[in-house]
Amino acid sequence: MTDDFSYDGYDKHLGLEIVSATEDEVVGRFEVRPQLLQPYGLLHGGVLCSVVETLGSVAGAVWFGDRGNVVGTSNHTNFLRGVREGVLTGTATPIHRGRTQQLWTVDIRDEQGRLVAKGELRVANLAKE
Repeated sequence: MTDDFSYDGYDKHLGLEIVSATEDEVVGRFEVRPQLLQPYGLLHGGVLCSVVETLGSVAGAVWFGDRGNVVGTSNHTNFLRGVREGVLTGTATPIHRGRTQQLWTVDIRDEQGRLVAKGELRVANLAKE
């Protein structure tokens, strides 16, 4: 990934854009499009899990910095509100940042500020040797 966290992979397919990234908070945004809906016309839950994974991983990587890389080891995402359209914003903030692992919470909200999904992502810190 580049310093602006954009690349031509899965997140680009989702339309996920990292709006800001610091050691204490990462914010991303994406538009709900027809290609992201499940058969009942609602945003697919896998998209929300993916957003939790990306925002938590970017947050962990920014905090861990030059010490090495991070990889996701657990993703638990709760779906709280069905969404059919609009722009969603996710915010990752730390719960725990330790020597070998980190735990981040990610809130995904709609344009009215209502909580759509809440996830937790655990990442392992892979220190450089």
